[in-house]
Amino acid sequence: MAQPARAPVKLAMIEGLSGGNANGGEAVFRNLVWAVERVNQRGGVKTADGPRPLQLDRYDSKGQIEEALSALRSAIDDGARFILQGNSSAVAAALIDAINKHNEREPGRRVLFLNYSAVDPILTNEKCSFWHFRFDAHADMRMAALMSVLREDRALKSVYLLGQDYSFGHAVLREARRQLGAQRPDVRIVGDELHPLLRIKDFAPYATKIKASGAQAVITGNFSNDLTLLVKAAREVGFTGTFYTFYGNALGAPAALGDAGVGKVIAVADWLPNAGTAASDAFYRAFRQRYPQPADDYVHMRMQLMIEALAQAIDRARSAEPVPAALALEQVRVELGGQRGAMRAADHQFQQQLMVGLMERQGAPGVKFDVEGSGYGFRVIKTIQPAQAEMPSSCKMTRPD
Repeated sequence: MAQPARAPVKLAMIEGLSGGNANGGEAVFRNLVWAVERVNQRGGVKTADGPRPLQLDRYDSKGQIEEALSALRSAIDDGARFILQGNSSAVAAALIDAINKHNEREPGRRVLFLNYSAVDPILTNEKCSFWHFRFDAHADMRMAALMSVLREDRALKSVYLLGQDYSFGHAVLREARRQLGAQRPDVRIVGDELHPLLRIKDFAPYATKIKASGAQAVITGNFSNDLTLLVKAAREVGFTGTFYTFYGNALGAPAALGDAGVGKVIAVADWLPNAGTAASDAFYRAFRQRYPQPADDYVHMRMQLMIEALAQAIDRARSAEPVPAALALEQVRVELGGQRGAMRAADHQFQQQLMVGLMERQGAPGVKFDVEGSGYGFRVIKTIQPAQAEMPSSCKMTRPD
């Protein structure tokens, strides 16, 4: 007799799908769809009651904290027990607080928070939570990877720090100042500035100040329109320095820079398409086959590993209930496309290798693949192994009884 279909395990993506970072939110959704499809194609996750498919639902936070909190309530009411978010550290911090309170108040409807991109270090330090797992390297880890390249540029004598005026932007510039002081005290900081998040339409005044300062490089954690509009403006005013970026490898930035970015834009990521191994190439080609439009070409390896880690945890726990799944998630080790990662139980910070890439024309040595059909890609110039990328944590986690 045919067995009745078992209820899916509901995952709720809460993300800005409208507003200034809508393109970033849609890129996340494509990645999560592909990851969920992979798990379901092999039969879903294994629970004591039998296999269950994963179901991904999306909720638009509009990039706003109150909207995200409202979406969280809706997602829980809709039966989601796994909350996925990342494109704002301020939103992530609010979600952690709300989930901590909800899980204490309603133990029968607890949820886990899987964070794929919110990289304010505080989230796995002072604000660490048993209910929160981060799968991206935090800002200090990413800055250390960039600094491992910057410190070797002996010709560099002056930098401009520019960031978004919220928790993540503050964390990036704070760590840039600290690491520059420790590793390159000879480099002068000729500008140190914050700007409103995703509200600036014309970055020409900022670009003009950067050029006038005499800076040879810009260090920025900007993303989405705040990055693409910045680099466009810099090109238009004739700035020829280097950009050390967290997110310069996609979402329009390479196309915006064009030839002016060749050899000038440096980006750090958990993985880059030109990683150069057969497993990595096959992984990337499979993504492009799933999403053939050039505009959709932004694959996040960490999001794939996150869903694989969740599936592995549920399989091990034989349960999709948050507490047993969380305990299993603390122990996961995953591999996909040649990329490996493991969760650190002490603070729920995922540990993985990082890559630093330099923008080049497609076809140059080490640049088999371009980005978003732009004709430009990133050559991997440094790979930082997990043991070197790892940083200590001040987390003092409260665990459930």
